Amino acid sequence: MTTLTVIGKPDCHLCDVAQGVVEAVVADFPEDEVVVEHRSIVDDPALHAEWWEKIPVVLIDGRLHTYWRVSADRLGTALREAKQS
Repeated sequence: MTTLTVIGKPDCHLCDVAQGVVEAVVADFPEDEVVVEHRSIVDDPALHAEWWEKIPVVLIDGRLHTYWRVSADRLGTALREAKQS
């Protein structure tokens, strides 16, 4: 199973856009293949310190995939590659 983590904050336009892309891409995978978790820099000082300038941030299995803008094609490819690893 692949874990996709979206790091953002409330009332963040780019975070909302990224969430839409993530939902669309993950919908193409079986339910048990990708788990999506959401983390907020508002709730976690360590996340805030590390990522506040780059949100939204997408991690795949704990590794940085992208920040600011999320490409559906690139995310889908990365998730398929993670599944094969």
